Amino acid sequence: MTTAREIMHAGATCIRENETLQDAARRMKELDVGALPICGEDDRLHGIITDRDIVVKCLAKGKDPRTVTAGQLEQGKPITIDAGADVNQVLQAMEEHKIRRLPVIDNHRLVGMISEADLARHLPEDQVGHFVEVVCAAP
Repeated sequence: MTTAREIMHAGATCIRENETLQDAARRMKELDVGALPICGEDDRLHGIITDRDIVVKCLAKGKDPRTVTAGQLEQGKPITIDAGADVNQVLQAMEEHKIRRLPVIDNHRLVGMISEADLARHLPEDQVGHFVEVVCAAP
């Protein structure tokens, strides 16, 4: 059985709730990623911010990314998966919620992220194809 821990990208870097979207964009560039987990002062996952969020929810609305914080864009409780969950549970969660990135949690702490690229590297082509069809295809 392949687990979430085995396919995840370990060591996800958080952006703090009080850091600006400009900070988030810089960190995304440095890490060459399109999303960052948002963590609170308690080091717990509070949300996820994407490059698209910065563009659509800040820049397109005429807001200043130097003053808007990551915490201001948090919406609801993030979908997560336990590090010990099997790959079928990972796929089910991502497909059901139509998400392309899934935070991996162990003992209430963020330990990694699973992205489309991680799925492509670790799963058979037919499973990846089905995932893309369900999550990425136009409704």
